[in-house]
Amino acid sequence: MKRWISFLRGVNVGGGNRLPMKEFRAVLEEAGYENVETYIQSGNIVFDSSHENYWDVSSDLTELLREHFDITPRGHVYAPTDLKRMIQLNPFREEGLETPKTVHFFFLSEPAKDADLAALEELKAHNEAFELTDEAFYLLAPDGIGRSKLVEKLDRTLGVPMTGRNMRTVYKVAALAGLEVEDI
Repeated sequence: MKRWISFLRGVNVGGGNRLPMKEFRAVLEEAGYENVETYIQSGNIVFDSSHENYWDVSSDLTELLREHFDITPRGHVYAPTDLKRMIQLNPFREEGLETPKTVHFFFLSEPAKDADLAALEELKAHNEAFELTDEAFYLLAPDGIGRSKLVEKLDRTLGVPMTGRNMRTVYKVAALAGLEVEDI
């Protein structure tokens, strides 16, 4: 069995893509997943699976969600070592340790090779900062992301599917996956 992490995009947001986590955990366990844990209601899942690669995990999760809940949210699947690397690459770690809800990780489905970084620079607020890697877009947003013009246009400007989590959530999920976040 291998340990896996999945961040689902757009579940339980604004009344759409309803996914009761307790029921989803039961479906996963019935399908042979073990040590299934979720964090809050926004699609953060940690589990053990006999699947050997990301594609098989992602495909199986998609099929289970479609079959049992009639939804097909995009899932981003990682091994704990992947998440550890992305946490280590976070350029806003120090700011996030003080106020973890101001630092955001946007997990990318693929590298954003055609990202319009100049447009993002124009859109960002005076106190926002960002960095793009092949796996994630990191955003420091001290005033939150609810009114951020940058976040409002992020999908189109990066041009790849993604899902976002604040640093507090990322660290909680990392701990569920067995990572010692204090050592990262």
